[in-house]
Amino acid sequence: MMQFALIGLGAGAAAALLFASVTSGSLLSVLLFYLAPLPMLIAGLGWSHWSALIGGMAGALAMAALFGPMFFVAFLASAGLPAWWLSYLAMLARPVAAGGTGVTPTLEWYPPGRLAMWAALLAVLTVVFAISNFGIDAESYRAGMRQALAQVLQVETGEPAGAPLSLPGISNAQRLIEFLVSALPLAGAVLATITNVLNLWLAGRVVKFSGRLTRPWPELAQMSFPKPLALVLAGAAIASFFGGMLGILAGVLMAGLLMAYGILGFAVLHAITQGMNARGLVLGGVYAAVLVLGWPVLALCLLGLIETAIDLRARIARTRGPPPART
Repeated sequence: MMQFALIGLGAGAAAALLFASVTSGSLLSVLLFYLAPLPMLIAGLGWSHWSALIGGMAGALAMAALFGPMFFVAFLASAGLPAWWLSYLAMLARPVAAGGTGVTPTLEWYPPGRLAMWAALLAVLTVVFAISNFGIDAESYRAGMRQALAQVLQVETGEPAGAPLSLPGISNAQRLIEFLVSALPLAGAVLATITNVLNLWLAGRVVKFSGRLTRPWPELAQMSFPKPLALVLAGAAIASFFGGMLGILAGVLMAGLLMAYGILGFAVLHAITQGMNARGLVLGGVYAAVLVLGWPVLALCLLGLIETAIDLRARIARTRGPPPART
């Protein structure tokens, strides 16, 4: 237990340094900020989820000592608790009945699709916490966000908080602020989902390379989501059209889950392109299009939803038939 505690303390210190780098205001510090959960995930996957939890608490206490109590909650909500919970689930396994052939594994590990689902839900909770810092109702949130963005962009609006964009005298900067007030929660949920998944993947690769990963590396191309999750996404999409804070929070949930289905779409694409001569070109083109343009990820979100509805990978596998026998 002492080793777990020491590893956790070291991971928490490293995470706190990464988290605190954002106060410098440099562009590199933003990347380091999003990597803050990585040391705790490495500790959780390689040693114990207790190490990740100790690291989260240690990092939060360090942030509180340096910057105030608000940073204690911010660190726990955005880095500490997500790293602990994801590392706990990733190393969760249950025994299964042994088969007659003697090759059936004795442990069933927590599936990667559910890990991606939890990464999205934790991202949503992080954004909800960030929204609550500006207000607990829609108007106070929008007013607080407008004021914060105006300070960042150094814009003096001089307009009432609810001024419509069509009023004469509304500047382009004011229109940009209004757009960001609506778009930032959705973008935050998407970005937090991506970073949660990437941090978990990076931590897994690091721990696997070190030889400390006790679970076998999962078949990521075969990941899947529970079918009811699509109904949750549909309900969030409908509720996002409602007014008030309900619509804002529903939109955040919709964005996070939709990005999770985009990740599932990547997995489906990897699976259905197996055996293609131009597989590398297709995958490289899709990844480049998503990185450069962004919007093609919507096609992958749709692909993930189609997979959930009709089991596209299994249908394509049946049409291909069994792989040729090796001689």
